[in-house]
Amino acid sequence: MSFFNKIIVAIVQLMPKAMVGFFSKRYIAGETLDSAIKMVKSLNNKGIYATIDVLGESVNNKEEAIEAKNKAIEVLNTIEKEKLKANLSIKPTQMGLNLDTDFAFIQVKELVEKAKQLSNFIRIDMEDSPFTDATINLYKKLIENYDNIGIVVQAYLKRTFDDVVVLNKFGTNYRLCKGIYIEPASIAYKDREKVRENYLKVLELILKSDNYVGIATHDDFLINSAKKMIKQLKVPKDKFEFQMLLGVREDRRDKTNSEGYKIRIYVPFGKDWYPYSVRRLKENPQIAGYVFKSLFSLNK
Repeated sequence: MSFFNKIIVAIVQLMPKAMVGFFSKRYIAGETLDSAIKMVKSLNNKGIYATIDVLGESVNNKEEAIEAKNKAIEVLNTIEKEKLKANLSIKPTQMGLNLDTDFAFIQVKELVEKAKQLSNFIRIDMEDSPFTDATINLYKKLIENYDNIGIVVQAYLKRTFDDVVVLNKFGTNYRLCKGIYIEPASIAYKDREKVRENYLKVLELILKSDNYVGIATHDDFLINSAKKMIKQLKVPKDKFEFQMLLGVREDRRDKTNSEGYKIRIYVPFGKDWYPYSVRRLKENPQIAGYVFKSLFSLNK
């Protein structure tokens, strides 16, 4: 399947933009906030939660970062207005972390404060390794005064277990994912079984710490293993949820939801869908396989 997925990705990158859009529309809500809200409402109607992301990252100047922040504020206001079961995910570099860490802190603090006023929550996404320390430091600085924020940790990074040991002391709310960025073997596990092994090792560490975790994966082995771990450790349902990407493994999503587990779907939208789509497909070929099978009903 891995070879098949890589072929699909290679084909997608040669396609015109419109055809890439056809491939990616299953896991992107659209270009506008209205399209994202419509998608979230359809998920909420099924008892499924959402986290909304305005696509874009690594801004070129502070003006772009401020514009991104204002769009994020609009999302928070709309969630409140529409009474949606949703929170907000943000990319630190979209808020200017790649330009100026102090500036980015002020930007994200404004968002977290706004979310606090609206009884909502901000998830700080984790990007590639040049920003890992800066993102963790940003989170640590914010958690001193706010409890409505969480961070993402990536199981394929060799440092993650040690990072979680430290972050557990802050009562951290996590999203635990495998990780999608291409990283060197010196800092990241390349073998699938090694990543799985570290994922479960980190998950156990989080669950035993009594901190909240979003178990973000489409991997049946990890999902089933997580359920067994939750049962063995007698983890209460208000300490975890399962998370997935929009349009990926909808059969597994619905099954998990029907079993009574809380599940949250990552709902991205925005005009920057094209670079996001190509990068997603390139860095995680398995998604291409899922989308391809869904499009052509090969999994039925």
